[in-house]
Amino acid sequence: MKPAVVHHPAYVAELPPGHRFPMAKFGRLLAHLHERKLVEPRRLFRPEPAPRSWLELAHSGRYVTAVLEHGLDPASQRRLGLPMSPALALRSRAASAGTVLAARLALEHGLACNTAGGSHHAMADGGAGFCVFNDVAVAAAVLLTEGLVARVLVIDLDVHQGDGTAEIFRNDPRVVTFSVHCRANYPARKTQSDLDVALDPEVGDAPYLRLLDAVLPPLLDRVAPDLVFYNAGVDPHRDDRLGRLALSDAGLAAREALVLEACRRRALPLACVLGGGYAPTLDELVARHAILHEVARDLPAW
Repeated sequence: MKPAVVHHPAYVAELPPGHRFPMAKFGRLLAHLHERKLVEPRRLFRPEPAPRSWLELAHSGRYVTAVLEHGLDPASQRRLGLPMSPALALRSRAASAGTVLAARLALEHGLACNTAGGSHHAMADGGAGFCVFNDVAVAAAVLLTEGLVARVLVIDLDVHQGDGTAEIFRNDPRVVTFSVHCRANYPARKTQSDLDVALDPEVGDAPYLRLLDAVLPPLLDRVAPDLVFYNAGVDPHRDDRLGRLALSDAGLAAREALVLEACRRRALPLACVLGGGYAPTLDELVARHAILHEVARDLPAW
């Protein structure tokens, strides 16, 4: 099935020349999906930027105000790794709303993908690692507050630990956080998720997939969530500049098939977010992010 796709033009915000965050990938991914006929116009949705009230369900009012009113101090911007601007603040609101919309669409259709999101290093009181607002945390909190779900599982397979998501939901039993990441990678100081699997560098396709297949299905059965969020970061790839794991394109495709099939067989609504990726070229990076959509296209509907 072709998933519902969420996109907003504001996902691309201008950065200084040479900045290492691949901002252009968000617009290029949508173009790639159109070129490969992986998205249908009737299943392409545009969110309205998130209101302050949504953001403050996951973040402190002080931090939200600093971002929205362009008052983030230099030290906070250094931790964030991005120079704050009105365009970046709008982008962060749009990406958070995009994950909220993807979650709503997943509840309706079974599967939906945001072409941004996965900002899992943003904590309640500050951003870090290119993550301003924690979109998955915002979306989970919105749907829980609205009573649309009562139990949420976050599957985070980005190469970096989902420390911000774990911190925000540390004392909330309604949200279960699961992270598979490289132990010798950012962040240096990890936050305890409900379930962490820390891998040594250079783990490749076969051991990675065996581990995921052993852990994920029983976790889904035990948690029995009303909604699953999936951070499908492609930075575990062997050629990723910031990754340190060793998955191939085929390994990423097998990973996506494993996650999607496990949720589909249990009729669990699945909202996917983009996550990280730092390939040598933008074309390679966009193609890797599109693997999720290629795998979804070849699966039966939910």
